[in-house]
Amino acid sequence: ALTYVSLKHVPVNTAGWGTANQSTTYKNSYAQYALDGKNYSCTHTYTQSDPWWTLDLMTTYSVNRVTITNRRDCCESRIDRAEIRVGNNCSDVSSNPICAVVSSIPAGATYSYSCRGMEGRYVTVNIPGASKILTLCEVGVYVIFPDNLATGKTAIQSTTFGSWFAEQGIDFSPGFTKSSSSCSSTTAQTNPWWRVDLRYIYRVSRVVITNRLDCCPERINGTEIRIGNSLENNGNNNSICAVISSIPAGVSSTYTCNNMEGRYVNLFLPGDSKYLTLCEVEVYGEGPLLKKTLVKMKLKSSSSLSEPEMRAQLLSQSALAKRGISDVTLQWSQPPAAQQEVMWKEDASGECVHKRILWQIEKMLILKSKYYDEYVYIANELENYIFIT
Repeated sequence: ALTYVSLKHVPVNTAGWGTANQSTTYKNSYAQYALDGKNYSCTHTYTQSDPWWTLDLMTTYSVNRVTITNRRDCCESRIDRAEIRVGNNCSDVSSNPICAVVSSIPAGATYSYSCRGMEGRYVTVNIPGASKILTLCEVGVYVIFPDNLATGKTAIQSTTFGSWFAEQGIDFSPGFTKSSSSCSSTTAQTNPWWRVDLRYIYRVSRVVITNRLDCCPERINGTEIRIGNSLENNGNNNSICAVISSIPAGVSSTYTCNNMEGRYVNLFLPGDSKYLTLCEVEVYGEGPLLKKTLVKMKLKSSSSLSEPEMRAQLLSQSALAKRGISDVTLQWSQPPAAQQEVMWKEDASGECVHKRILWQIEKMLILKSKYYDEYVYIANELENYIFIT
């Protein structure tokens, strides 16, 4: 099992998901070198008027900040007065709004520039003026994603084609540059499916599906989005939110689910010889929902339940544990008021053989399950037998 940290408010670098271009290319200093994660490989234009470098993110994002790493070998002042632009104009990227202007960046340093949520598909760095050279050793474009319930959760699928793992359907990346490392896919099979476990029950308002860009967009046609709490038939018997008629290549389509309640979101494609490929699945809604359930239990122990170790042992042997409900604690809702009856037995000599103290406790207990965030109330007899010899 994998442990995830919530990325709800953590900026994600989306620069590597797009493709780069520049006004001119000096020798082999290609535009994509600004996205390769290596500070020593850099882009480079020829000396020209108004050189520019542009990143196409393939879809519109709300940009939190942009980072630029300057070259370290020489000429660090060439980056001075460069403009960072974010927008959706692809025909004239220099007309997109300015996020920031670079005053200077020391050799080999990385500076961050806040764009305050500017929206755009294209991020451009340009230097206005004549006889300019633009060199970029690394560019980062950071985006804060909304409250996607699928983030950091566990995904599985019926089969896996090569390295197209189920988790890649919820990795943020839409797979526009390399589908095999960013999209999930089953093998060709009958009724393929993919499922994400949200861990808790939510009211799901909408599901967003991103289709693959490189080929075969029609493969997703007819896929059912199902939401519910049952794992019967791998969750594919849960209620249908929507049926995907078609999604164009590289497009993200939104499906309204009208606050359907469920822990599991399934993508199910009925039919023979079908591939189910998903480049991104996003789930939005409210929750988790707190559910109250009345449970009747009879507990018997030969030790005091005031001891934490005994409570843990008791719960590990209970019907709850057998049903897979873990991470549970047992607590008194109020201190127990015990009534005791002392009974004596004597042998022929009149000596005390043993005495038995019978505790009859009839109080309300509360069982708090962190696993489901449920509060389960228990009301019944708790018989605690203590033998003293």
